[in-house]
Amino acid sequence: MTTLTILGAALAAWLITGPSVAARRLAPDRSRPDAVERCIAHVRGRVLVFRERRGLAARWRTAAIELCDGMGAELVAGRTPEEAFELAAASGHPQLAARLRDAEVHPDPIERLERLAGTPGAEGLRLIAACWRIGSEKGGTLGTVLDGLAAALRDEEAQRAEVATQLAGPRATARLLAGLPLLGLAMAAAMGANPLSFLFGTPPGLLCLTIGLTLNATGLWWTNRLAHNATTPR
Repeated sequence: MTTLTILGAALAAWLITGPSVAARRLAPDRSRPDAVERCIAHVRGRVLVFRERRGLAARWRTAAIELCDGMGAELVAGRTPEEAFELAAASGHPQLAARLRDAEVHPDPIERLERLAGTPGAEGLRLIAACWRIGSEKGGTLGTVLDGLAAALRDEEAQRAEVATQLAGPRATARLLAGLPLLGLAMAAAMGANPLSFLFGTPPGLLCLTIGLTLNATGLWWTNRLAHNATTPR
């Protein structure tokens, strides 16, 4: 991914310019480029955003399963679908519960579920809305349908976790290969070659840096795209 590529570039700068033996061999009057500091700050922000989005998607998947279970239990207890939805939605994650119960998204809860289903990880809400709509229009036991949907969503989540575990090795290998240029930079700095001065201070160096980062980014993007496709049920 692009985030990993930027992180790799920042890590390379840190290895060379940090308090290490290699860094002490660099020119003493040479300070870290402002561009590198901006890159590091940008990386930190992007990593935090990426982690938050990934965690939010996982919470939405869990919320969809819990909503199915909760609505099914409330329907068995004799609640109407609207009452079952309100009670089940209120018992989940506070942030997600507020979104599920927010009438500003849409006054109709079915339409609300369909709109929220566009959020990454919340795709299961669209299935809940479809079951609810069909149940209200054509009748049927909505609680039983939701129980079956909850089981299907659990199986899907278990499959996603299993595939992610199997892909952990290839992903680690790809990241290791992407980080090999950092080792080359560290070795060059240890030999007193001053690689950062070449990469950031000369036109040929900037050209090499641009081409290298582009190829590295393309490889990481392709690897992560393949992994994402493998972990996304069709």
